[in-house]
Amino acid sequence: MHNDIYLSLGVSAEVYQYGEQVLSGLKARFETIDATAEYNQAKVVKAMQDNRVGAQCFAGTTGYGHDDIGRDTLEKVYASCFHTEAALVRPHITCGTHALAVALSANLLPGDELLSPVGKPYDTLEEVIGIRESACSLKEYGVTYRQVNLLPDGTFDYENIAKAVNEKTKLVTIQRSKGYQMRPSFSVAQIGELIAFIKKIKPSVTVMVDNCYGEFVEELEPSDVGADMMVGSLIKNPGGGLAPIGGYIAGTQKCIDRCAYRLSAPGVGQDVGASLSVMTNFYQGFFLSPNVVAGALKGAIFAAAVYEKLGFRVLPGPDEERHDIIQAIELGCAENMEAFCLGIQAAAPVDSYVTPVPSPIPGYDDEVIMAAGAFVQGSSIELSADGPIRPPYAVYYQGGLTWHHAKLGVLMSVQKLYEKGRISL
Repeated sequence: MHNDIYLSLGVSAEVYQYGEQVLSGLKARFETIDATAEYNQAKVVKAMQDNRVGAQCFAGTTGYGHDDIGRDTLEKVYASCFHTEAALVRPHITCGTHALAVALSANLLPGDELLSPVGKPYDTLEEVIGIRESACSLKEYGVTYRQVNLLPDGTFDYENIAKAVNEKTKLVTIQRSKGYQMRPSFSVAQIGELIAFIKKIKPSVTVMVDNCYGEFVEELEPSDVGADMMVGSLIKNPGGGLAPIGGYIAGTQKCIDRCAYRLSAPGVGQDVGASLSVMTNFYQGFFLSPNVVAGALKGAIFAAAVYEKLGFRVLPGPDEERHDIIQAIELGCAENMEAFCLGIQAAAPVDSYVTPVPSPIPGYDDEVIMAAGAFVQGSSIELSADGPIRPPYAVYYQGGLTWHHAKLGVLMSVQKLYEKGRISL
């Protein structure tokens, strides 16, 4: 019966059986993921109970949004769950890049230096920082930038990090996920070790962690191991697929106050900001997030196992520990990337008939191909895949609001490569 429904969706018997063979060896990995989701689900429920979430929190506000109990309580829930002094959780934050830009510009002043000890940042941050020239970049406002590349094995270059920290170093940014790079994503434990090393050299430095794609993948978060700020997007993990927009910054009261002043206006901060009608989605999405993330992780591991067996380089491997929901698959050429993305799009509940094609996208230096038939535009926690059209022609697969949809997406990507003669089973 299962084979029949997959046939009706366009997955051939050969591809379906191949997927079932791969899946038979993943039971133990899936059980570990479920155990983490169970812990994180309890953590979220406790944060909601401790902060007395009630039906009154779901009402929206307009105008200035003064005395918005739903907005203010939600920020307490995030702070409680992530063990921080404060949090800023707003629909006015449009994406992860915006959240990071707010956090950076709020906590860096002219003459300060920003340090990345994990190499090149994600593409869209290059213009925020000023690595690529842009109006209103940190560089334009007198903030300098320095980076220390990772060692060839993807680990931290502690020797050169120590040399890079100087009297001007004000803020250190650590990107947890690999972004558009074929490098490992970092565990919370690794991030904690790096923070401790940097703080020992310069205790006054502020450490920000770009936590996009990492929330609820492990039992601990970077805020548990010394991060002063942790930043993410609500259309990724913590929105649970229900948040229609938004981002968060969680951290010390001092850092969050400055972020709120930057987001709204100095002297106004968190006291304004209408929540309109998104509060129910924000709360329920956060509640669902641990199990939505678990489904995405199962899809990522399945993709890794499927494509490694087909002979492609995958990062991380199917047997490696997971630290985010992104699965990188090195496909070797643009044609393979297009076939893969066509399969992901064909598995979507929305816009399944659309053909993804490479195109210029604001914030990126290369043409990018993106597949995402999502209920929320650009939602990375929903089934999607994307990548820049440049060597090594890697596609970055992520999401799936349910494990079963993620499975279908992986099978459809294989199907399209199989139909085009790019692989053999």
